[in-house]
Amino acid sequence: MKKKRILMVCEAFGGGVFTYVSQLCNDMVDEFDVYLAYSLRPQTPKNYTDFLDQRVHLIEMENVGVKGLTNLKSDIAAIKELRQIEKDVQPDIIHLHSSVAGGLGRLAYKGKNNTVVYTPHGYAHILMGPGKKSKIYKFAEKVQGNKALTLTCCESEDEEAKKFSRRTAYVETGVNLADLSASLDGIEPVKNDKFTVFTLGRACVQKQPQLFNKIAELVPEAQFIWIGNGELENELTAPNIEVTGWKPRKEALAMAKGADAFILCSLGEAIAMSLIENMYIKKLILVSNTMGNKSVINDGVNGYVCNTAEEYAERIKVAMKDFPSKLPERAYQDVLDIYNTDVMKKKYIAFYNDVINRKYER
Repeated sequence: MKKKRILMVCEAFGGGVFTYVSQLCNDMVDEFDVYLAYSLRPQTPKNYTDFLDQRVHLIEMENVGVKGLTNLKSDIAAIKELRQIEKDVQPDIIHLHSSVAGGLGRLAYKGKNNTVVYTPHGYAHILMGPGKKSKIYKFAEKVQGNKALTLTCCESEDEEAKKFSRRTAYVETGVNLADLSASLDGIEPVKNDKFTVFTLGRACVQKQPQLFNKIAELVPEAQFIWIGNGELENELTAPNIEVTGWKPRKEALAMAKGADAFILCSLGEAIAMSLIENMYIKKLILVSNTMGNKSVINDGVNGYVCNTAEEYAERIKVAMKDFPSKLPERAYQDVLDIYNTDVMKKKYIAFYNDVINRKYER
């Protein structure tokens, strides 16, 4: 029997989205005929083809994402290109990844001979914080919300999707446990004398470095580490914060292994890979009460969900005296049960088959 065809469209082919989409393509090639239309970004690995199964058909796009979504001439060229790809591939499902591909793809594709699926990977209007640009992105979601079936990465992102779209579903993000376990093997933890709290990511609006800084100021007796850098790293001024810049993966994992707690105090996430990885490494997890984070962390069960800097600080101070070891153990178990690519693969195969069988039609 001829395999059904899935066309993945990914303009943001870098960072966490690259990891997610390449893993998804590889996981689907046994069941489906997979095509990947992508745009190269500065953060796309130079050897990106090495990460993909040879059965994945690659289509490099020339016009999608060149000027974002605000240049009319560039947008028209991108829509033409997307329509030509659809004509050439003739997919049963078109899966759009992230807001630029989602915006252009929902303009280009009508879903007459296929079903269009859109995964935001964290809604841009939440991740970028309040402002003019986020209002434009939110308006675009309102206008285009019902032009596709919205598939998100967790329940709290699905709640956001329901504000824009009548057809929604979610499949939890997972990490590849075999790869992660192999990466961790033989890595010696980098230990500090002090209780160590760390985060990993770009120092940008989404990750709220000013909040991380305030937490550090409230717990001067602990060591705080920010792995990464970015445009707002100048907000990390507390004397007990070390900003390491970006580290090779092995070094970052060694630092994570040696730390006591992991903080993710962002404005919102889809589900952060760094969160799941640190649950697996059995760190004490503290997260913001926002989209993504609050779906994964159940306060007081597998970590802590915090609303203010004072709340984070209080949790850290208590853990320094009496470490709540049951919480990291439970977080680790949740990764084994839910947040891994084996479970994600099964859920995705079932989801795509349901889409093909028209289970999500209006």
